[in-house]
Amino acid sequence: MAEHQLLKQFAEDYWAFRCAEFPIEAIMAGVATDAGSLFREAPADHRRRAEWAEAALAKLRAIAPDGLDPQDRASWLLLEHELSALVSAVACRAYLRPPLYPLGPDFTLSYWANATALATVADARTYIARLQTVPAAMGDIRALLGEGVEQGLRYPRLVIERAVEQARGMVAMPVAANAFFQPLARTASRSAAWAALAEEGMVVVERAVYPAVLAYADFLETVLLPAARDGLASIDDVDGDAFYGHLIREYTTLPGDPHDIHALGLAEVERITGEMLAVAADAGCAGDLGEFRRRLQTDNSQIAESGEALREQIEILSKRIDARIPEFFGRVPRTTYGVQSIPEAVAEKMPPAYAQPNPADGSMPGVHWITSIPGKCPRYMHLPLALHEAWPGHLMHLALIQEMDQLPAFRRFGGLRYSACLEGWALYCERLGEEMDFYDTPEKRYGRLEMEIWRAVRLVVDTGIHAKGWSREQGIAYFQANMAMPLETVTAEVDRYIGLPGQALAYQIGNLKFRELRARAEAALGDDFRIRDFHDALMAAGPVTLPVLEALIDDWTARQRVAEAA
Repeated sequence: MAEHQLLKQFAEDYWAFRCAEFPIEAIMAGVATDAGSLFREAPADHRRRAEWAEAALAKLRAIAPDGLDPQDRASWLLLEHELSALVSAVACRAYLRPPLYPLGPDFTLSYWANATALATVADARTYIARLQTVPAAMGDIRALLGEGVEQGLRYPRLVIERAVEQARGMVAMPVAANAFFQPLARTASRSAAWAALAEEGMVVVERAVYPAVLAYADFLETVLLPAARDGLASIDDVDGDAFYGHLIREYTTLPGDPHDIHALGLAEVERITGEMLAVAADAGCAGDLGEFRRRLQTDNSQIAESGEALREQIEILSKRIDARIPEFFGRVPRTTYGVQSIPEAVAEKMPPAYAQPNPADGSMPGVHWITSIPGKCPRYMHLPLALHEAWPGHLMHLALIQEMDQLPAFRRFGGLRYSACLEGWALYCERLGEEMDFYDTPEKRYGRLEMEIWRAVRLVVDTGIHAKGWSREQGIAYFQANMAMPLETVTAEVDRYIGLPGQALAYQIGNLKFRELRARAEAALGDDFRIRDFHDALMAAGPVTLPVLEALIDDWTARQRVAEAA
């Protein structure tokens, strides 16, 4: 009991630390903050956090984990994992080379704006005040990147060029259409007071936010670009092996050798290709997968007439999926979601779709963002994308996690730090569509396999680029040899892996773990296995490392066997 109380207090202290150090995280969790900036990303901030984490690790390890119950032990292991990551980021200088493309600080700011709902005039004033802190936040980022340059760290030239394009594209659109203004735009018609605040906010976006983003783009162009390297591999940079290893641990939650991951990817591509050949045979292309792919690529009916038509198709499909959810899940979230188009100004460089979870206070729905470029998202991709990004994938998973009052706050609101768990679950959900009877044509079945081989190809291409010296052209060619994905989507994907080393590894590694755990539970429970109970157990785990997930599900399975035997 004493250990439980010590751990509970430690977890509360850690959450208070995170809320103070990461203001956007606190805001998204619904925690009041008077932080003077949305980011605390100056070099000194990172070093201070690492020192705090080292001291906290010593305190945590004084709490014996062996006598804790499964969920408390999971919390102990996750605290150790997160604190160690803060230390490691400084030790290998990862903090001096944050992501710039496609998930740079400009994207993070727009993500926060898109998730903001204003219920009161006071909310609007607070939002405008936070917009006014954007120049300081972007100044911290420039200081961080500048110190990296001074220490000899270099980004690939392509990453800097893409980051500049993205930042400039974000502020090229009229202020009235920009994400930063939208929370105010949605409320301007409520009253004269709201209309006045909207006008005030528009001025702040135009005179503070836009110049701050442009100053960031100018800094990238004038300071980082001249120092950029032509090579793409992470391991070619200063402390490159340690840097890439840190990112592999961060995204997969496992220690991993990039060459072993590369070999796993090759094996997975071979396995999934075998399943694709069977689907092609069903479609009348026995032994000729290439012909089936060419048929899909030249079938105009696979492409929506417009971005608006594409969004509507995804909305209709999402409602069909929602109707099947209760058959597979005992618990569903209270919060719902919607579908929106990614603005055309930035859609070219963005993925075909992504999920934006609802804020913790339920003031806004989750959003399944879908590209406004129909050619990037053929019809055969629609089902797996909807299952992955919305329900029962990311938006349902994250909404359920936020409702788990029994979990410590750092777990309830820290899901985005566990990519392998979140992405593994969402990819598992794509295959769950087979049990929901959605993949009822060869084209749809191929689409599901195309999405899975995409994640297997990522294992090969990410490690190929960052550990084996592959060129961008090699990565694109490997994609085209194994998928029907449109070239514009392929090139954006390869550029993403160049800009986000290690992130793409989380998906298939997580997916394979979820499948393994299900097969293990089915084998152990036999006829007593119930899919709704199993899925609820996975959801109850919350966002965790893959080893912690395995321990929690093994414990659940053992308890189920005892209960059935009683």
